[in-house]
Amino acid sequence: MTTPAAPAVPPIRLLVVDDSAYNRRNIAEVFAAHPEVEVVGKAADGEEALKLVTLLRPDVITLDLEMPRMDGFTFLRILMAKAPTPVIVVSSYSQRENVFKALELGALDFVPKPDRVGPDSPDLREEILQKVLLVRSLRPSFVPSMLIRKQVSGSFSPEGEPTGFDGAQPGPTPYRPPRIVVAIASSTGGPSALLQLFGKLTATTGAAFLVAQHMPDKFTRTFAERLDKRGPVRTLEASDGDVLAPATGFVCPGRRCMELVIRGAELKLLVGPAAAGDKYVPSADRLFKSVAPLGARCVGVILTGMGDDGVEGARSIRQAGGVVIAESKETAIVNGMPGAAVRAGVASEVLPLPAIGDYLAKL
Repeated sequence: MTTPAAPAVPPIRLLVVDDSAYNRRNIAEVFAAHPEVEVVGKAADGEEALKLVTLLRPDVITLDLEMPRMDGFTFLRILMAKAPTPVIVVSSYSQRENVFKALELGALDFVPKPDRVGPDSPDLREEILQKVLLVRSLRPSFVPSMLIRKQVSGSFSPEGEPTGFDGAQPGPTPYRPPRIVVAIASSTGGPSALLQLFGKLTATTGAAFLVAQHMPDKFTRTFAERLDKRGPVRTLEASDGDVLAPATGFVCPGRRCMELVIRGAELKLLVGPAAAGDKYVPSADRLFKSVAPLGARCVGVILTGMGDDGVEGARSIRQAGGVVIAESKETAIVNGMPGAAVRAGVASEVLPLPAIGDYLAKL
């Protein structure tokens, strides 16, 4: 008897939304010969796109933000309220602030583009392709994180201990090192997750926060500014030689790597180019390994993202006596990075994103 063949996996249904007919055509052409993706529709504005979402039920949408009649922001608000669908923003470098606004409204990820998407943009075309194919890796119950701005008030002191920080900006003398250093790794879905976490932090925290988020280099400074506005922790794009202090945060610049340098009581940052052996840039493994010598004073956090960046570094943190938290598959938009840490046995705890925020708020 002949064994029946396994049913073929249906292609990913893609809706392209852009007010430029030229861009719509060129984005669609990226997938013209790809067996895993079917472009089921194109729309010139948000109003038309909403009608097509109802009619076509796409699996993923590529979205321009600046459009007539109904812009991308209004479209996102209505879409996420009525028919949550993975959205990949395709936006120019000049619209960096708008990209992060879209992520807060529920967009999954973004692809930076020149003014016009053409056949002479092979890197851009490949990135759009990979982001769309990523939809197959999303958790089955994917619902975008709709972030809620919360007033941050009060403080937490474990077991009644004083926090040792009064909320004021640390002065140049005497140097006051953070009691704990939290290193965070994230990729796809990470910006929204990080905005949620930083919104839960308190001004009285004794911790410093170091972020390795896989992101294009022209966007990391704007993202750091967004995190800075999200809560009371002073957050900057990292520069070589920056000194850590309580209630400070640093985002590794795109296309660079960041490491902690420990010189006695002083904790400083080393920011430089990627090494030949770095599989990912920024490298969470390098960051985690550099904080591991702090022992019980360090916490590694692995959030949503593709791949396995952070696993080896997390192993170093655990061996040194630190704590490693992996985001649970229930909230991780893409369970690649945290799932790899769990399978490798290097996670001290596996927590949903809100619980990670509560944990960090208590440091």
